[in-house]
Amino acid sequence: MTEYAIDMSQHTKVTGFFDQETNTVSYVVQDPNSSACAIIDSVLDIDYSAGRLDYKEAETLVQFVRDQQLTLEWIIETHVHADHLSAAPYIQEQLGGLIGIGEGIQEVQETFGKVFNEGTEFQRDGSQFDRLFKDGDTYTIGELPVLVLHTPGHTPACNTHVIGDAAFVGDTLFMPDGGSARADFPGGDAGQLYDSIQKILSLPDDLRLFMCHDYGPNGRDIQWETTIKAQRDSNIHIGNGATRDEFIELRTTRDATLAMPKLIIPSLQVNMRAGELPCDEQGTPMLKVPLNGLQSS
Repeated sequence: MTEYAIDMSQHTKVTGFFDQETNTVSYVVQDPNSSACAIIDSVLDIDYSAGRLDYKEAETLVQFVRDQQLTLEWIIETHVHADHLSAAPYIQEQLGGLIGIGEGIQEVQETFGKVFNEGTEFQRDGSQFDRLFKDGDTYTIGELPVLVLHTPGHTPACNTHVIGDAAFVGDTLFMPDGGSARADFPGGDAGQLYDSIQKILSLPDDLRLFMCHDYGPNGRDIQWETTIKAQRDSNIHIGNGATRDEFIELRTTRDATLAMPKLIIPSLQVNMRAGELPCDEQGTPMLKVPLNGLQSS
């Protein structure tokens, strides 16, 4: 397994914002040596049954950045979310910054471009985003270096962003008592997910890990921060040396019992466009509902 040079000498300032409707945690990540920051995994509110959007959660992030007198440099998507819509375009319009995602977005766009019967005007090259990251890519938030790790399995576009002494794992891992992400969406793969988790667990023990979701298993309070060591020691799906075959069996069996996320249909259409809304031929924002099109391949 590749060894990555991780500089944990800088304590990254992280502020989490929990959205109760989708159990999503969005983050503002600050460079300790400047006013620069990034926003990771923003949320756009939607009342799907009413066809109505709202910017309450996004505006909370925008207002925090303004109140702290920060400069937004990056709007990061850890993957193409299937359970909430991204507010990236709204935030970019308010604060600037570049929208980035893993280069696996091209595979996601190809897959779901077919599912949603998108025409040739829908570009499948990731050009809706400002930056496509490859495994091992680096960028900076102010003076703070960031390392990008490709961690597919939940989706082909999943990345983990290692920022100082913190890492943002998207849906690849949950808190130790929550286990791991499902791998049964089109393009998902339980074996890949195991390998990606092993890549993450090879990082330094004290590296702080930040989750994209938490559901408060067994009634505990919502949490979103843990460590590599805690995951390695006690994650209920992968801890204490679970083998690849054991994990694949567990993950596959569990995934077969799970319902589709309630917002998967609008989320995929919006998020594969970097948060932009799909429109009909007249330019009116419009969502499609494909029938029997979201089973795993």
